[in-house]
Amino acid sequence: MPEKNPYDRDCYSILETLDVATGERTVLREFDYVIEAPNWLPDGRRLLYNSHGSLWLFDLETKESKKIDTGDCSRCNNDHVLSPDGDYVGFSCGGMDSQVYIVPITGGKPRTVTPNSPSFLHGWSPDGKTLAYCAFRDGGKDVYAISAEGGEETRLTSAPGLNDGPEYSPDGRHIWFNSERSGLMQIWRMDADGQNQIQMTTDEDSNSWFAHLSPDGSQAVYIAYKKGDVAPGDHPANKNVELRLMSAQGGDYRVLCRLFGGQGTLNVNSWSPCGKKIAFVSYRMKG
Repeated sequence: MPEKNPYDRDCYSILETLDVATGERTVLREFDYVIEAPNWLPDGRRLLYNSHGSLWLFDLETKESKKIDTGDCSRCNNDHVLSPDGDYVGFSCGGMDSQVYIVPITGGKPRTVTPNSPSFLHGWSPDGKTLAYCAFRDGGKDVYAISAEGGEETRLTSAPGLNDGPEYSPDGRHIWFNSERSGLMQIWRMDADGQNQIQMTTDEDSNSWFAHLSPDGSQAVYIAYKKGDVAPGDHPANKNVELRLMSAQGGDYRVLCRLFGGQGTLNVNSWSPCGKKIAFVSYRMKG
């Protein structure tokens, strides 16, 4: 069967920011079509998001969007990250044939990084040398790493079920990821070489996805689906979800907000450079 187009969802997209200290939500712009996964650029003035297979830069002052030229890559999905200096964007393009590419933030001809597919990008190391991604290989769904220049990939996880969403800590020592090895999707952390894999959340009422570390590395924000609403290995759209905040040392969490969303809401790191806000997308069905 043909792959389902995620942009067939008949809904509005609300691009928002949230102050993590006060919980205040600010609507930046409402779109009458699907946009997903805002990254906050290091300059603090723009956001990067994807929509209808393309990547877009959103100016926080003018509230206008500008399309990034990604050449022949016309199926860009919500797996995109920025280089540490903000000069390049790494992204995944495609469905189950997805590969990882790098293109200048100003646009141009993308360079293919991963030799195999499907590969779904999630992390770029602070030193700019390594990418981390989820890949389906030989029946496994695991976290891999590869040089930003390409070459051979290195498998970092081997637990049963889906291991996904790898993202480097700001100091580069750890990779945070989510795994369903415990029965529910939970947030985990490991050394950058894959050693010492430690469970960071123990939420028995939810499935937790996509932990993103604050710029100073002290806090992590993540998205949680209510247990029973979704299968542990699935993160669909059009669900009631929570954005949660916890210490990077683990422990209790605080609910930042509740919203209608899921897929596309918080797939990528969207902390502001100052570490005071996050950007995300909520949705509202039409009709």
